Amino acid sequence: MRPYRILLAKVGLDGHDRGVKVIARALRDAGFEVIYTGLRQTPAMVADAAVQEDVDAVGLSSLSGAHMTLFPAVVEELRKRDAGDILVFGGGIIPQEDIPALLAAGIDRLFLPGATTSEIVDYLKETLAARAGQKA
Repeated sequence: MRPYRILLAKVGLDGHDRGVKVIARALRDAGFEVIYTGLRQTPAMVADAAVQEDVDAVGLSSLSGAHMTLFPAVVEELRKRDAGDILVFGGGIIPQEDIPALLAAGIDRLFLPGATTSEIVDYLKETLAARAGQKA
């Protein structure tokens, strides 16, 4: 079986990418294939890359406060490309009061400051394995 493929993206004008690079390294070290799109991606660019790279999941990072617009826009762009089955998760500076709306918009899970890399690795392994079992 091939390793799970994870695309990590910084959507919007947020220029802070140290955290997403730490996550990329942790996922790679845990055996995932990781594609990092870099800074200043649009939701359409992220969705295009996710489809082209045939990823299992998309991880979004936001420290700029634009998560309420950009995260749901990525989910919508994936749906437009018939890729709505790709798991989308996110992290960053996200106020607690924004979490229910983001989950309702199709974000599977959010990781806030203080989340460990092992939490993210375990979440992805468990969630993607469960989804693979459902498809079989």
